[in-house]
Amino acid sequence: MTESIVDENARAERLLDAQAKAAELFDEIERRGLIRPGVGENELSDEIRELAADLLGVTAHWHRRIVRAGENTLQPFQEHPPDRVIAEGDIAFLDLGPIFEEWEADFGRTFVLGDDPHKLAVRDALPRVWQGGRDYFDTHPDVTGAELYDYVVELAHAEGFEFGSPIAGHLLGEFPHKKIVGTDAEWYVTPGSVKPMRRLDPQGRVCHWILEIHLNDPARRIGGFYEQLLDLA
Repeated sequence: MTESIVDENARAERLLDAQAKAAELFDEIERRGLIRPGVGENELSDEIRELAADLLGVTAHWHRRIVRAGENTLQPFQEHPPDRVIAEGDIAFLDLGPIFEEWEADFGRTFVLGDDPHKLAVRDALPRVWQGGRDYFDTHPDVTGAELYDYVVELAHAEGFEFGSPIAGHLLGEFPHKKIVGTDAEWYVTPGSVKPMRRLDPQGRVCHWILEIHLNDPARRIGGFYEQLLDLA
């Protein structure tokens, strides 16, 4: 086995390990009931920061922590809606990017407080749309970011929802990946991203991708979010 193959295997293992730790953090957030009525989004974000540090030694996040509840769940990452207090029966999502030993994770999940069928429908459709996107990626070796974006938007509409973001994923790797490759469309799952996703980055390393799904139900003023590694499992 060549050194480059060994290195790429090690990179994949580190990214998967980072994701497993992020999933552990989410499990602990849920186990402790931190997503609860009466807590503000900013306050919950601070609690998550402290938990990540205490539980897993996280000292930095490669992107700002996103905690959204209620109608704020309609807003994509780049927006800064006003702080909102989580209410009884709310829907909420977390989008976290903790760094584990200089390796990035990016993980998102949606939570429903209560049994509202419309909110549960959003939550339950998210992993289906995500898996549909992965299946398309797996069966289309030359897929571009633009093509995958269009496909998951179609899946969202088939589930009865709007797609709530101008992107459906991005490159992920050693921190800080954005300073290495820049912020052009080619590094995102988005319209205008016309290069095959299966390619090497400028440093000759395999590109690894996050797939993120943001579904909105505008009529009911609710949305949801789900993300994890696309090409590694």
